[in-house]
Amino acid sequence: MELRQLKYFIKAAELQNFTEASNGLFITQSTLSQQIKQLEDELGIPLFDRIAKRVRLTEAGKTFLPFAIKTVKDAEDGKSMLKDLMNLDIGTLTIGVTYGLTDLLTKAILDFSSSYPNIHLQIGFGTTQDLLSKLEQGRLDLMLSFSQEEKAGSYNTESLFSSCLALIVHQSHPVGLRKQINIKQLESLPLLLPSSGYSIRNYLDGLLDKHDLSLDIKMEVNDINALLQLVNSGRWATILMGSSIFNYPSLKAIKITGEGMNRLATVTWPTGSYRKKAARLLMEILKDHATDYHVNN
Repeated sequence: MELRQLKYFIKAAELQNFTEASNGLFITQSTLSQQIKQLEDELGIPLFDRIAKRVRLTEAGKTFLPFAIKTVKDAEDGKSMLKDLMNLDIGTLTIGVTYGLTDLLTKAILDFSSSYPNIHLQIGFGTTQDLLSKLEQGRLDLMLSFSQEEKAGSYNTESLFSSCLALIVHQSHPVGLRKQINIKQLESLPLLLPSSGYSIRNYLDGLLDKHDLSLDIKMEVNDINALLQLVNSGRWATILMGSSIFNYPSLKAIKITGEGMNRLATVTWPTGSYRKKAARLLMEILKDHATDYHVNN
């Protein structure tokens, strides 16, 4: 059993298509098929059902996949540890981030890349749940997101700063001059909200149930940038973390008061995995910049 075979298997399992997997791995489809067949022969059981041009995991494949992912991740961790021991300022750091912490990460990355220009950074955006899934699969070194509690699962979290939910409006909005608003006063406002795939929406729904409130929701949007563009028209308001409006100078974040409005900006790590030197260095820079948000959010 070879690491490359496991990598081929993981990619094929992810895409459920040998052609797409081979393209993503920059190998021929025949090479991919041959290596996966050799892996199946060694294990003595099929890992895929071949159906026309598509493939899907067998029960054995589903059982074997997490072990394959862990084996490849452990090997990559070992390589990273050796590079760190040799004090090589090279390598790749893969970061996941939710939209509301883009501004913080951008500031930290500018400092980090100036000090460590040879570290290759891969940054991906997504919902908290999507990023946690990638973290669990070993596809991220760390992720930045907001949380109201410890995340369930094999993760460790470190807090960066505490922030309050905010009503986001254009400066010309009827409530645009206010500095704060109670959650119970939101019922009469026409609102656009993030879709339920976002942790902030799930958290907000829990608060509404707790306070026995019902909001006037005009639209649900599964893209935060598009949501903010609509709010920037002045016709609607939304509810996000105040740090989300970094790219919209005409928008204003009005603090929402009431029980349970604070959330933590956190860095989440996979439990049991080696933390690369580059990741630890980035964490220190993130902490330095996070002090600005303690005041502003």
